[in-house]
Amino acid sequence: MTPFDFFSSSHSIAQKQYEALRMYFLEKKTAREVAPIFGYSYRGFTTIISMFVKKLKENTPDQLFFAKPLKGRPVSDSVNNAEESVVALRKKNYSVDDIKVVMDSQGFQISPKTIYNILSSNGFSKLPRRLKADKQTLESPGIEAPKSIRLEFGCENFKSTSAGLLCFLPYINKYGIDKLIEESSYPQTECINRLSSILSFLALKLSNVRRYTADNLWCMDRGMGLFAGLNVLPKAAWFTSYSDRVTSDMNHEFLARLHSLWISNSLLNDTANLDFTTIPYWGDADHLENNWSGKRTKALQSMLAVLAHDPDSGIIDYGNANVLHENESAIVLEYLDFYTLNNNQKLQYLIFDSKFTNYQNLNQLNKKAIKFITIRRKGKNMVERLDKLPANLWKSKRIETGDNKHRTLKVFEETVKLKDYEGPVRQISITGNGRIKSGIIITNDFELNIEVIVRKYARRWLIEKTISQQIEFFHLNHVSSSMVIKVDFDLTMSLLAFNLYRLMALDFTRYEHLTAQTMYEKFIINDGDITIDDQSITVCLKKKRNLPLVLEKMKSFSSKKYSWLNNKKLIFNGATCS
Repeated sequence: MTPFDFFSSSHSIAQKQYEALRMYFLEKKTAREVAPIFGYSYRGFTTIISMFVKKLKENTPDQLFFAKPLKGRPVSDSVNNAEESVVALRKKNYSVDDIKVVMDSQGFQISPKTIYNILSSNGFSKLPRRLKADKQTLESPGIEAPKSIRLEFGCENFKSTSAGLLCFLPYINKYGIDKLIEESSYPQTECINRLSSILSFLALKLSNVRRYTADNLWCMDRGMGLFAGLNVLPKAAWFTSYSDRVTSDMNHEFLARLHSLWISNSLLNDTANLDFTTIPYWGDADHLENNWSGKRTKALQSMLAVLAHDPDSGIIDYGNANVLHENESAIVLEYLDFYTLNNNQKLQYLIFDSKFTNYQNLNQLNKKAIKFITIRRKGKNMVERLDKLPANLWKSKRIETGDNKHRTLKVFEETVKLKDYEGPVRQISITGNGRIKSGIIITNDFELNIEVIVRKYARRWLIEKTISQQIEFFHLNHVSSSMVIKVDFDLTMSLLAFNLYRLMALDFTRYEHLTAQTMYEKFIINDGDITIDDQSITVCLKKKRNLPLVLEKMKSFSSKKYSWLNNKKLIFNGATCS
């Protein structure tokens, strides 16, 4: 085509209208003359004239026929559609990464750089550095979370602020916990199977989610959904509905399966520490008994739960939130039945405080050849008698205490008789431990030396420390939230989550002593980019001080496949950004 041909003929509607209107307004030809030249009817052309005049009043001239060239790449429709949501989330103090998580859940394929550019163009500056506690107080996104469905595992990539959570999947796979869940009697729904259901609860427990607010960021995070093999985790109403279908027998059966698993992996030794913990109940608690809460230093209507803890591995082997005052003393025998059921390993030592059980049950333990170590309840006459003992009867012993330090104590050993107890009991009185009154240990073990017995009881404080972790990190006393979960089921999920932290800590050399809270802050809490392809799922974690150790441990699992992840491999890499 020559330039003459280009200007002598019309090639678009806009060009034809421009030429016709130019002839009408500049050459002063009538509408009846112009219309047939360009193939318009008379009435059609007069309508074009009217619309042009109207638009000319509302728009600048170059917007009518001549597009103004824009610098840079053209803005896609997805960016235009997402802009309003991005701005709304920043007004609620969501970071670029948090906004990216929400946008991924809504199906918007925009990059963090694009989100940053949208915010910059709308006048938003960079957010200041915030603590995790501050982030947890953010207002709900106000965007409806998508329906939770089984993930199709097509090729895609997305952002997650909980990508570090996926580091627990290798341990779930290694110890066969996924198979135990599938073989359990826990319920499942038509859309979400049994394994994905329990992993959904576990994802929240492992992630230190304090308040299960409906439609919060956790139920939009694709990474947390991937943990359970779903697109996103279900909404809060689903968790409550699922919990209502769980019975105490289901929890007991699952704990028994886990118990056999711990034994088969040599994670339980010959000693168990037992203790009670109080779980407050918020609401109409007329049906509950009053129990002392050390956390709140008062008695309140609550659920009384018992925990059994291995002092060497740190595994919590047993939990029961259905303890009543009338059967409180018999719990020690119930745990013994639980321990010996369907396994051949013998439990040798039970350690508990003076109020855990009565002397009749101590007698039953002795008949079953179970060694116990506990504190004797002291009366006024007993204390006065110890105070009057000659100094030469007390022996100095240097004993390793519960915090791996040594302390010199004075001990006095004797054999005594107890009411409702057949036979003698070894009694070890201790003083010089910084308390005004002496402590009195009683045991049916006459063979162990005093140092070992005192050491064993001193380590009982580990379960008290563990209970404190349960309360603080796994929020056993925060059961009042918009998500109502049965207490015994919540306790079971807390125990499983705690034990996963213990398994990880035991695998991380020199970090075996860390609490769940510290493990979470050092290794787990981390953002990442997740890519799913035909063969594997790649998790690129952000730069972090302890990331090299995490990647080193995860590398040993790189050849493993995960049934609930469509039999794909899980590969962890370090991202190029922090």
